[in-house]
Amino acid sequence: MSEDSSEQTRRDPALMRGLTQSRLGRRDVLRLFGAAGGAAFLASCGIGSQGSATDTSKTAVAGYWDTHKPTDSLTWANWPLYLDTAGKGAHPTLDRFEKQTGIQVNYIEAIQDNAPFFAKVQPSLSSGQYSGFDLAVISSGIYFNKFKELGFFLPLDQSRLTNFHKYADPRYQSEAFDPGNVLSIPWQAGFTGIGYNPAMTGREITSWEDLQDPKFEGKIGMMANNEDLPNCALLAIGVDPQKSTEADWHKAADWLSKQRPLVRQYYSQNYIGALATGDVWISMAWSGDIFQQNLSGKAVGQALKFAIPDEGGLLFTDNFVILKEAKNPVSAMMLMDYYYQPDIAAEVTEWVNYISPIPDAQKIVAADAAASSGGDRTYLDQVANSYATFPTQDTYAKTTIGFTPKVGDELNTWNSIFEPVYQS
Repeated sequence: MSEDSSEQTRRDPALMRGLTQSRLGRRDVLRLFGAAGGAAFLASCGIGSQGSATDTSKTAVAGYWDTHKPTDSLTWANWPLYLDTAGKGAHPTLDRFEKQTGIQVNYIEAIQDNAPFFAKVQPSLSSGQYSGFDLAVISSGIYFNKFKELGFFLPLDQSRLTNFHKYADPRYQSEAFDPGNVLSIPWQAGFTGIGYNPAMTGREITSWEDLQDPKFEGKIGMMANNEDLPNCALLAIGVDPQKSTEADWHKAADWLSKQRPLVRQYYSQNYIGALATGDVWISMAWSGDIFQQNLSGKAVGQALKFAIPDEGGLLFTDNFVILKEAKNPVSAMMLMDYYYQPDIAAEVTEWVNYISPIPDAQKIVAADAAASSGGDRTYLDQVANSYATFPTQDTYAKTTIGFTPKVGDELNTWNSIFEPVYQS
């Protein structure tokens, strides 16, 4: 897809400004039932045939896409507050896509969390029926694997991803959970590390071990989920999550159990409010949440800080996928690739404040800052130079992808080890 004309692309940077907020239920409540029950569904051209995995052979994929053409509509399921907006119901980048292509997009904030969305679409997809959604945004981790193992994602036509292959950061073109981007490309990304209020801690935070400091007893927040919490504990004990063993999981759970008497609460989403009010001084945190909270200027004392510990932090991605039985797959692919134009990506980042997978978007945000004044200029300068939106290579080097247990016995074992820590 070609770049927009200058008249279309030079939007007012203030359009997407306003009160920034973090998404609801982004990564919490990731407790998946153990057994991979349910049969996969039937589809044509050898893609998604009866079984538990999708046929991603070049012959099957080419055969599918050769028989499909663009349509005049598509339905996109996304998380709340995860796209640029300019007032009720208006999304400038999406409106521009519709004008350029003639494709009408039914945009629905249908994903409060991966688990309930999976439950919503699973019955239809298992029966080989249209789920009501063509395009969706699914987080890397247990539920991505669940969709994948049941064959619920449509293999992508790489020839239609011109902008992605041209502009995507190389690290997002070689992700461990989907090698070769066969089934997905990133929408946005973020880090899991430590958020803290330096006015309360009285010192800089540099290590996961700081979350075990008795001086912070009753003022420590941890996450109540079975992905971030275990993986960060593995990092804390010096283990690469991707290479971890069951014995390592027990050691990580022991680390968490030792820490537990010091923890004020195991949080899902509301840890950021506790940090801002001073109820909690230090907590596991997502990078975008700390950045957005500081923009609001509502923290007790000085601004909050975000640290990727010396032992390492986690990198997560939320990913574009096309659901099987999609009625408008080619139109969905056109929209996916549209968002990999640097100018379009910059506009999204200026609003959602998560990591853009398109590095060239940074210079466009910086140019928007230079063309602005007052509060807009300050805001855009922060977006252009933040760890939360455009991390440096050194920052990326401090992070890793967390371990995701396979559905079945491995996940059952993982849950039996870690769930008692934060559920009891």
